[in-house]
Amino acid sequence: MLALARLVHPAPAVAVVSLAAALGAILSTQLGEPAFSTPVVLVTLSVLGSQILTGALNDWADQGRDALVQRTKPIPAGQVGPRGALALAVGGLALQVATSIPLGAAALLIGLAASASATAYNLWLSRSAASFLPYLVSFALLPIWIATGVGAPLERIAAAPLLVGPFAVAGHLANTVRDFDADAHIGSGNLAQRLGRRTAFGLAWGMAMAVGIGVGTAFVVGGSTHVVGLALGAIGLAAVAQGLVGPERLWAGMLVAAVCWTAAWAVATG
Repeated sequence: MLALARLVHPAPAVAVVSLAAALGAILSTQLGEPAFSTPVVLVTLSVLGSQILTGALNDWADQGRDALVQRTKPIPAGQVGPRGALALAVGGLALQVATSIPLGAAALLIGLAASASATAYNLWLSRSAASFLPYLVSFALLPIWIATGVGAPLERIAAAPLLVGPFAVAGHLANTVRDFDADAHIGSGNLAQRLGRRTAFGLAWGMAMAVGIGVGTAFVVGGSTHVVGLALGAIGLAAVAQGLVGPERLWAGMLVAAVCWTAAWAVATG
């Protein structure tokens, strides 16, 4: 069971699902509905299904690479077979579809588009210079997917894709810098490899900081100066800033920032 959980890449999966649940709850309460109404629960489960699909398929697609440079991962370690990983991925897709259908065709199709983008990364783009593109697409679609599933007007999250997409690209660069030596060993041509370690890390840090500063500026200009919201925003920015120490710290800081900035948005719009 633990090996199956590891296939899903639990840390980023928990972060994405938690943020989806938080955004859904915020939008639901703004509509005068319970925070965890049926649509919120369903869209959160559909995002969970997508994360299961993406994580398990990633390990299946990377089993040859992992056998060379990350032998402790579940498939090369013999803890889960390739068929088991594929079965888990199919189960994730089934969960996503089953929980999306009650939300309507638009939510179903947007969610499938986000998963299709992630699948393109796993199967074709992860070792190319376009490795950033699925992150930009899938995460830009995420707030639209959630708002559509909850039934919230899209203007409520109009700016979110413009911020979430670049932040996700920054996260991708930070993550691939963490794996820079392993990727270089197998001849990967992902964006970080093309840019070089120093440039990729600097771009990741700079983009994450720019998103945080942009979010804070938007709140202040819009008159949202709630003390708690400002404090959460500052904590998130500090978490990213300390990531200048190195890619591991940046990756962890970005996860903290994502939670803080979502909570700050909830305070500012609540």
